Amino acid sequence: MKRYTIPFFVAAAPVSADVPNVVTDIAPVHSLVSMVMDGVGNPDLIMEPGSSPHHYSMRPSEAGMLAEADLVVWVGHGLTPWLEGPIENLAGDAHHLEWLGTDNAVLLSFREGELFAEHDHDHGDHEDHDDHGEEDHADHDEHDHDKHDDHDHDKHDDHEEHAKHDDHDHDKHDDHDHEEHAEEGHDDHDHEEHAEEGHDDHEGHDHDDHKEHAEEGHDDHDHDKHAEEAHDDHGHDDHDEHAHGEADPHLWLDPLNAQYFLSHIADELSELDPENAETYRANAKAAQVALAELSATIDGQLEPIRGEKFIVMHDAYHYFEERFGIEAFGSISPGDASTPGAARIKTLREALAGDDLACAFKEPQMDPGFVNVVTEGLDTNAGTLDPLGANLETGATLYSQLLQGMADEMVRCMTE
Repeated sequence: MKRYTIPFFVAAAPVSADVPNVVTDIAPVHSLVSMVMDGVGNPDLIMEPGSSPHHYSMRPSEAGMLAEADLVVWVGHGLTPWLEGPIENLAGDAHHLEWLGTDNAVLLSFREGELFAEHDHDHGDHEDHDDHGEEDHADHDEHDHDKHDDHDHDKHDDHEEHAKHDDHDHDKHDDHDHEEHAEEGHDDHDHEEHAEEGHDDHEGHDHDDHKEHAEEGHDDHDHDKHAEEAHDDHGHDDHDEHAHGEADPHLWLDPLNAQYFLSHIADELSELDPENAETYRANAKAAQVALAELSATIDGQLEPIRGEKFIVMHDAYHYFEERFGIEAFGSISPGDASTPGAARIKTLREALAGDDLACAFKEPQMDPGFVNVVTEGLDTNAGTLDPLGANLETGATLYSQLLQGMADEMVRCMTE
């Protein structure tokens, strides 16, 4: 499979002796900032790709990075709540750019329950994204990567409750007839509609998402410690750890979000370092064009697996799925800081019994044993999806390799 690498255009501009000290939280964000700073400087990274954002303790050297920062770029409280205090205390005088707080981020809500509702993926109503100006987003019209008319999916009914941005004058989607699905119109970017359609509030679940902990076992399965842990009362068995309507923080897995965010990064850097503003903005625009092309490539690549049934370790891939018109059947764990309980595993096994499951995906940051428990006895392939790029070299190319690698692994696992 051809690997897609984002090329960079670096404008002829002097490199200032006072290049801003930029600190980032996770490797995908570090990669995007590296794209914009290419030829000028290199950002610092707090968490290595193999680390879980929910289980991380900063080292003194990383705290020192924050203390020296001119700009902190991070996803936000929803992903790394423990980082909020150090940013305020150690980098209080620095500029702060929180991705979840940007006005044009396409936000989705967490899906509830172990089984995701049967959603369609008719992206035909998703408008193309017009040219965003000389210093803004790349022209995506020719790629038409937001449309999936040829996917032959049914209509989405209320799949995501997108976080509202009341203070940003977003357009309403009258054709949705939903009162609370105010996707962003983004007047400043000439987008009539760039948010995804919503789906029904997960109707069709025949099970209670809040069953008693550890009451039900797998009588016919004598599993190892993973099964035993599943039957323990962890306090979150069968309970999703995220509040209803809370914005899913894994927004970097939608390349359209990354295209928007590149402009914000360039704007912040240009304000701090006007001498290199031309370079930052040229780099951002070149990266936006390349990401639009990558999206079109992945869109075509995933066509053969649309409609295949697969499960994921936890609900981290909603943005990637929604962008490219695929849908996970469910997730094994309530979240990346949780372990699944007995009732959740039982529900998944019952739902999958006698059905065709193309693939079950593990994650490098999470215990793979629970995947084995859920899929024992099922004729299904196993794969690995990595939302953070644990095995990739950090830097400007990591982000494109991360997305391309996910697409490659999905196709491999679901077509073998």
